[in-house]
Amino acid sequence: MTVVSAGNAASPSAARHPLPRFSVGVGDRFAHQAEAQLAAFERLAAEGVVVAPVWNKSNREHSFIGSEPASVWQAAAAAVTERHWPHPWFVDADHIRISTVERFLESSNFFTIDVADSIGQPAPAAGFVTEVSMDETDRPQTPPELLVILALLADEQIPLETIAPKFTGRFNKGVDYCGDLAQFEQEFSDDIAVLAFAAARYSLPAHLKLSVHSGSDKFSLYPIIRRTLARTGAGVHLKTAGTTWLEELIGLAEAGGDGLTLAREIYAYALAHCEELCGPYASVIDIDSRQLPSAEVVNAWSGPRLAAAIRHLPGHPDFNPHIRQLLHVSFKVAAGQGRRYTDLLVANREVVGRQVTENLYERHLRPLFLG
Repeated sequence: MTVVSAGNAASPSAARHPLPRFSVGVGDRFAHQAEAQLAAFERLAAEGVVVAPVWNKSNREHSFIGSEPASVWQAAAAAVTERHWPHPWFVDADHIRISTVERFLESSNFFTIDVADSIGQPAPAAGFVTEVSMDETDRPQTPPELLVILALLADEQIPLETIAPKFTGRFNKGVDYCGDLAQFEQEFSDDIAVLAFAAARYSLPAHLKLSVHSGSDKFSLYPIIRRTLARTGAGVHLKTAGTTWLEELIGLAEAGGDGLTLAREIYAYALAHCEELCGPYASVIDIDSRQLPSAEVVNAWSGPRLAAAIRHLPGHPDFNPHIRQLLHVSFKVAAGQGRRYTDLLVANREVVGRQVTENLYERHLRPLFLG
């Protein structure tokens, strides 16, 4: 279950606003790319489509990196202030449990709470927007099942504004959707129709919308989502996470020198500890170890060659989705480098930021909302 209140640069507890029709969750695991991310939303707004950024970071990611929840709010608020962003924005305490939520209360205004931990708990207090997430269940919900769930939520008087069902197919980390596109389109369209019916029938908010979790890099789904939204007038929340960390690595590789050296070292360590790093993510990655080049091979690559292997351009001859997925789940290797990694982000701010902005705008926001 997700609880949301309004974005405001001064305080997370500012006056409530509803979640806008369009919103996109963005991860910033090392809290250095908020401005570069916001620049992508600005470019989209200049094209006539306003989308609310939602910076998300889980308790597990804070634990791996050694950061505090306040760092996400501080980075986002600084970016919003520096760039004079005039539209709504949010900070998501992602996948928070009842036992860990307290440390996020002062610095977040969007709380993703495991549904299992919310059973038997009171409904959210007035002044919050609520999202219920079911995307991590064992199987997809059928439209009739979704309707029953919405009816039950309405009976509990939960002021639901967005819901994240599980869809068929594979939503692997950092790579494209794997599944039947026609089936996804039917499911997505049916679910939108169910939400519209439930909003009217059960007095749920009229702007109730679908949320697509693990939505980063699902390039083949974006045209489907875009034309369905255009046809129905519905809204959407697309949730991404680790893509920004990969763009940081791409930028460091492109920068050469110490940045390239560290990028090579991170890959070598990840390769040597592949089983350990991939274990927690086994259900959301598909890596063929035979397609992972040796550390010696990668050490001989130039910066642009390594960057091309990681950058998600499916038609590029050097792109390697197995390298990309391995590095996607290896962010704690960089975290273990401490200041060495973050100092390189600062030293190479321009080239890294350019990768972050280009990826978010050109490969995510623009295809999803403009075509």
